[in-house]
Amino acid sequence: MIRIVLADDEQLVRGAIAALLGLEDDLEVVAEVGRGDEVLDAVTAHAADIAVLDIEMPAAGGLDVAGRLKEAAPDCGVLILTSFGRPGYLRRAITAGARGFLAKDAPVEQLAGAIRKVYEGGRYIDTDLAAAAMAAGDSPLTSREAEVLRAAAEGESVAGIARALHLSEGTVRNYLSSAMTKTGADNRLTAIRTAREMGWL
Repeated sequence: MIRIVLADDEQLVRGAIAALLGLEDDLEVVAEVGRGDEVLDAVTAHAADIAVLDIEMPAAGGLDVAGRLKEAAPDCGVLILTSFGRPGYLRRAITAGARGFLAKDAPVEQLAGAIRKVYEGGRYIDTDLAAAAMAAGDSPLTSREAEVLRAAAEGESVAGIARALHLSEGTVRNYLSSAMTKTGADNRLTAIRTAREMGWL
């Protein structure tokens, strides 16, 4: 029996997925959680084989959680199940240690097959998402530019970003300007929107 922890902040969606997976003879959802910071404890407490993670959750997103599981519970395979099929997310998920990446609108048979493949040590990547990721290429943003843009997306002022990241205000402005140039944006809001749409933030 493959033991699964299912993490999604939408209770109705989470419950529906759990119910459908429960119909499979070899799959058992041993825990359901709605927050990213609850996943590791659930995986540990239930000796889970697979963690199925949503990308956007309170406290910690699926990509961050995947990285934590890679360090703290390396025997637990990670599959990202998301409605955000952005190319940058796929690349970041693989870098974080996820071995599966699937859209939420996939049939349950496909999800069950993906879980089995990851459990067996393989990878399962949605072919359409993989093609989009290859076409989009790597993020043009440096890690520092992405960090500054992420802080700006949270509503921080230049002064606030400078304080939080221990940079000068001029350096923050330079990073924002560079990020705008690389995303083809004429202001920071457009740069943030473009970077989010591509999954670079």
